[in-house]
Amino acid sequence: MINWNAIDTVLLDMDGTLLDLRFDNWFWQQHVPEQYALTHGLPADQAEHKLHAWIARHQGTLNWYCLDFWTSELGLNIAELKRAAADRIAIRPGAEAFLNALAASSQRVIMVTNAHRDALRVKLERTGIERYFDALVSSHDYGHAKEHQPFWRDLREAHPFDPARTLLVDDSLPVLHSGRRFGLGHLVSIRRPDSGLPERDDTHPFEAIDDFLRVLP
Repeated sequence: MINWNAIDTVLLDMDGTLLDLRFDNWFWQQHVPEQYALTHGLPADQAEHKLHAWIARHQGTLNWYCLDFWTSELGLNIAELKRAAADRIAIRPGAEAFLNALAASSQRVIMVTNAHRDALRVKLERTGIERYFDALVSSHDYGHAKEHQPFWRDLREAHPFDPARTLLVDDSLPVLHSGRRFGLGHLVSIRRPDSGLPERDDTHPFEAIDDFLRVLP
């Protein structure tokens, strides 16, 4: 599936790609609404409906990923809530072996995540995967989410790479489409970002993997 001889740079997403998206889905769909209801004295179903609608309005924007934005909007310390629940954060099966193999290869490896720096810090404290990367990039560094072309232009300026010889692995189809528009030559999705959900069947037109151990360099 992956022609490693044709790749110089590997761009890896974090949540849903290297880390199990089950934590983030639980956090935003269940834990935050519960905490919002408790803090603001609302019935649980009312708080859940309000937050889900609120979050959906910002989906795909930088606000959607910004802990500072949601802390201000919701009146909750989102970073601290994440840190308190960090024991739920887990690496996807085979991901660390994949990272270790990449670290021993000739490819340059860069994390590209939409996660806010505070969220990134919590996840790295829990997993220690930062040691496998040549650089860690948050879209908040550039002011544009990965879904939008300015992110890729800023990334290439900060960390020069040949798009045609670059691999992006990401669970987000909008991000993969954005990468393809920028000219990234190798694009791979994830079949099961959340271990609590069934495998997806909507990754077309991108190749998708379910086990990193099958695509080691």
